[in-house]
Amino acid sequence: MFQLQFQDRLFSSLEDFTEAKPLGNPVADQAMAFCRAWLSGKEEFQQFTSGSTGRPKEILINRTQMKASAQATGAFFGMDEESLLCCCLHPAYIAGKMMLVRAMEWNCPVILIPPSSDPLSELAEERIPDLIAMVPLQIQQSLQNPISLLKLKKVKQVIIGGAPLSAPLKSELILNQIQAYQTYGMTETVSHIALAKIGTGELIYQTLPEVEIGVDDRQALWVKSPMSLGEKIQTNDVVRLGSAHEFQWIGRTDFVVNSGGIKLHPERIESKIEEAVVSHFPNARFFLKGIPDPKFGEKLVLIIESAEKNEIQANHLLSQLTELLPPYECPKAVYFLSVFSQTGSGKIDRNMSIPQ
Repeated sequence: MFQLQFQDRLFSSLEDFTEAKPLGNPVADQAMAFCRAWLSGKEEFQQFTSGSTGRPKEILINRTQMKASAQATGAFFGMDEESLLCCCLHPAYIAGKMMLVRAMEWNCPVILIPPSSDPLSELAEERIPDLIAMVPLQIQQSLQNPISLLKLKKVKQVIIGGAPLSAPLKSELILNQIQAYQTYGMTETVSHIALAKIGTGELIYQTLPEVEIGVDDRQALWVKSPMSLGEKIQTNDVVRLGSAHEFQWIGRTDFVVNSGGIKLHPERIESKIEEAVVSHFPNARFFLKGIPDPKFGEKLVLIIESAEKNEIQANHLLSQLTELLPPYECPKAVYFLSVFSQTGSGKIDRNMSIPQ
């Protein structure tokens, strides 16, 4: 039976959600309002897109799409009314809303924990969920807290979205034998349409049931599914198709660097060099970028967030990268910025200017 648990309070029927007084927590009150609207039969919900298909914009998502998404995820994981879910993401975003929809559609209980960096610390030992959705920061904090780690290891399925996993974080998940999946999706497809099991080797995304995929002439992924009402959604994500139902993510079309006629995908290369960069510049953020070059048109350079310009360490790093990468993928220089600028969604602004 569907039941929303917040702290020591339980809500199940439309009457429960309608008659309940404000809970004194903005996130909980927003979750209550959404469940009330859903149980009342509301057909459309406003949501802002993530920017995967262009500039973020406000769109309407309807009930049919959300039901289709919940049904596909349930079929993928084999979830039903016996399952226990945990929602620790904000219901203002599609990922948080969909955890609530899944509980209502699967007719199963869900524990609501307002978003925090370590949500599992608030979870009772006897209430370990079968499915939880988290972002990388929450995973990282849970791995560092021994009590949260024990709980995380008992969760049957963990789905991780919001940002790509770092190499060290992926290694920690594997080391601790945590059953986790990286998600691929966007607001337009109502949360994820594909999942990649976290394991050794490259991440291979498997599509959910009834999801069709393909690529355009840029090798950028398009998606057609019940979650998009059968409409083809064109993304800016370059992928390598495996079968009709699997793909590898390569990078964004808008981040491609054309160096001497060779197209480089900085995000793909960043995953290869992450451990090396961290070993020379611990805890420093970084990214690869193309800058104008008279010979090659563009050249690939490494930008590191650091108040100190450690040129000696940078040269050691570049030397190491020549052993890790093909010549055309090696950054040709290292630049330092004391503070990175960020986009409105908190991601590194790759279009920021750098000192030449």
